[in-house]
Amino acid sequence: MTELPKTFDPAEIESRWYAHWESKGLFRPERPEAEPFTIVNPPPNVTGSLHIGHALDNTLQDIVIRYERLRGKDALWVVGTDHAGIATQMVVERQLNAAGQKRTDFTRDDFVAKVWEWKAESGGAITRQLRRLGCSMDWANERFTMDEGFSKAVLKVFVELHKRGLLYRDKRLVNWDPHFRSAISDLEVETKEVKGGFWHFRYPLADGVKLASGADHIVVATTRPETMLADMAVAVHPEDPRYKDVIGKDILQPITGRRFKVVADEYADPELGSGAVKITPGHDFNDFEVGKRAGFKAADMLNMFDADANVIQTADGLIPERFLGLHRFKRDGVDGARELVVAEMKTLGMLVPHVSKTKDGEEVEADAEPRTIQTPFGDRSGVVIEPWLTDQWYVDAEKLAVAPMQAVRDGRIEIVPKTWEKTFFNWMENIQPWCVSRQLWWGHQIPAWYDEDGNPYVAESEQEAQALAGNRKLTRDSDVLDTWFSSALWPFGTLGWPEEEAAVGPGLVEGQHASLNGRDGASTSSTQTGRSLLQRHYPNDLLISGFDILFFWDARMAMQGMEFMGDVPWRKLYLHGLVRAADGQKMSKSKGNVVDPLGLIDKFGADALRFFMSAMESQGRDVKMDEKRVEGYRNFATKLWNAARFLQSNGVTASTAHEAPHAEAPANRWIIAETVATVQAIDTAMAELRFDAAANAIYHFVWDQFCDWYIELTKGSMDEETRAVAGWAFDQILVMLHPFMPFITEELWNLTGTRKNELIVARWPQALYAVDSEAQAEIDWLIRLISAMRTARTELNVPPGAKLAVVVHDASEETRRRIDRQGGALARIGRVESLSFGDAVEGGAAQVVVDEATFILPLEGVIDIAAEKARLAKALASAEKERDSLSGRLSNASFVEKAKPEAVAKARDDHAEKAAEAERLKAALDRLA
Repeated sequence: MTELPKTFDPAEIESRWYAHWESKGLFRPERPEAEPFTIVNPPPNVTGSLHIGHALDNTLQDIVIRYERLRGKDALWVVGTDHAGIATQMVVERQLNAAGQKRTDFTRDDFVAKVWEWKAESGGAITRQLRRLGCSMDWANERFTMDEGFSKAVLKVFVELHKRGLLYRDKRLVNWDPHFRSAISDLEVETKEVKGGFWHFRYPLADGVKLASGADHIVVATTRPETMLADMAVAVHPEDPRYKDVIGKDILQPITGRRFKVVADEYADPELGSGAVKITPGHDFNDFEVGKRAGFKAADMLNMFDADANVIQTADGLIPERFLGLHRFKRDGVDGARELVVAEMKTLGMLVPHVSKTKDGEEVEADAEPRTIQTPFGDRSGVVIEPWLTDQWYVDAEKLAVAPMQAVRDGRIEIVPKTWEKTFFNWMENIQPWCVSRQLWWGHQIPAWYDEDGNPYVAESEQEAQALAGNRKLTRDSDVLDTWFSSALWPFGTLGWPEEEAAVGPGLVEGQHASLNGRDGASTSSTQTGRSLLQRHYPNDLLISGFDILFFWDARMAMQGMEFMGDVPWRKLYLHGLVRAADGQKMSKSKGNVVDPLGLIDKFGADALRFFMSAMESQGRDVKMDEKRVEGYRNFATKLWNAARFLQSNGVTASTAHEAPHAEAPANRWIIAETVATVQAIDTAMAELRFDAAANAIYHFVWDQFCDWYIELTKGSMDEETRAVAGWAFDQILVMLHPFMPFITEELWNLTGTRKNELIVARWPQALYAVDSEAQAEIDWLIRLISAMRTARTELNVPPGAKLAVVVHDASEETRRRIDRQGGALARIGRVESLSFGDAVEGGAAQVVVDEATFILPLEGVIDIAAEKARLAKALASAEKERDSLSGRLSNASFVEKAKPEAVAKARDDHAEKAAEAERLKAALDRLA
């Protein structure tokens, strides 16, 4: 046993122990006969760095995997990174640009080779940071969504989905990023508020048709005037009396002269603007649906932009030449299509000006009504996203969604918290086709080849495609797959699928498992049992995920897993909230409220940050960042360290048995019972994934019962029994606390005695001992009595060092026996000079009632009773006055309804504080009566 230093250094401990665990393969010790337990990490982007959301997500996963490992299971935490198509390509392109080069200076293969070079040099930052957090992942089997073995799975799924009629090519609207010249997912779109305008224009009715009002035109309003060059209809509500007579009639677009119909559609809101909406199905998602309902085929919808969002000629050739080549917006001081369209409509007399009044009542005209518009931006490019009509590959998500929905309904997939089920079903029941193609170079190139007529041939290799096409000349699709497509295969692709029948290969010895790492393919060998990793670890047991990727990743894993494996990907899905700033706001770089978890680890240690995350993770609620609480958990670690030093100084060493030692002393029997109760509480909480309950159970046991009371009760009476019990209980603490605070617990485990194994692979405590209700009741009584006496002394300003003579009135026989047994502890901890049984005493005294007995604390000569009564009465009057004032304000409906929410909340908090203070002061005054 090594003597513990006075203080501990988290940084030194953390780096040393993590390297030790990993080098010895302790994150996945060989347990071929053990019950398997499996989780997979949401693979972070290979370009990423650890943010506070990662810290929460991975801390929760590590708590679970360490807990299950301690319980003796074959615990596998699959780890890997996502190739992150756009993000990675952007990083490498920036490097090229800095060197005066660009992507198009290289062939596709040469550029991809440069990306692989970048990954080898710089792509491991996020995994190194996960290690700093303490994540006990199976690094020996680290995966990458572009390694060769995983790529085989991706190609097979694409080809199989196509064969099954679940994947097809179609022309639809997508989120188009003109900077990257690629479709992007909804998750990569960031909506921002932008100051813009709301323009009103006249569209003339054709053939002399007029409205019931006599007008020969319809006024339409838009925030995107440039798109009128591709208008194909004007929509009105079918029940709007203003337009009923012109439904089906022709109307003209003034600039292009295009003739199209007035269509009836409930999308047009009679209460909004003029009630008439121009329909541009090729450049607006809502208009696309209106266009389909109006009978337009996607192939016939007009497209007026190229991939760079510059104006091109529509299929009908009606856009005037002066518009061609213009960018959609003003750029570099040059007017774009928007500015020219507005100018021409104004010249044609078709612009309806917006009229507003100044403060002086003067009318002022402007081209447009000022509006704040919710505008989509590419989260990486920073440019406005364009709804763009283009040919892409789609997955029939509607059919794939059927099996996962049924699995949730019949309980094969349990969603925690259950409240997320409604959201899950709402999205799955209204799911749209999933666009899986991206116009990038980095990623899984789509396994489709086209002949000269544009017919696609989908196959896993060019040779197979050529066999399908005969002698036709083929060209491969240049697009790559959406990264969510490959990560949807994570629960089974990481385990070696599609080579799922592979068993243990020759050459493996006991204690080994084959590597799944690298670009050179993957073996599925697991152990000497002859079962593959896939057979042993699919379905996974649990997925922990942020609610924000429920649809982008979680639901898609369920779809692909059930389609290709015939079973759910995981049995339980836990969705946690966001980590928000201390004031509840969402963290963002623009707000300047982003918290760096690595900075917190540097300052307080990984254990403190991890414990904060777990203690604050309450189902269905976001986590509010609070550095003071992180600091508080760093103090908790210090408390644990000091307790270990106290025990060591009193000859307490590591326990030699897993079972609790025999004990006679009530304090020892009590701490054994409390240890068992804590194990039970943690087991119950972990079964329900109540991370906050589990963390708080061990926190209060360590801080309150063990460090404060048990150590205090046993000071000066450390006999052999107490040393054995204290050593055992402290060992149980280290094991129970290990999933939450792995570093300090491992350090103390190894410094407090000679161990057979590291703590990370120790045995979880067994909560099988009979509850010692007698000892629990006695020590609980003692704690309540001492606590009440301490409270009374504090409230009445009794000097801390003063020892009091205590008189006990109306004590039962049981209380008398307890006093007899615990008299020493009462005298030492409660600062009791003498204790006798009798009636009330003369002079001022405080009274404390515990159960049936009254404990009288004479204070004559100890404090100035008259002065103390006056002080308490004055303080009570002040507290009551403030309480009543706040109560009056809160009962004022005008204040509650009109004041800022934070002001009302503060008033409620202040009222509760003053009410509690008044109650406390009155109780203290009553004691002196």
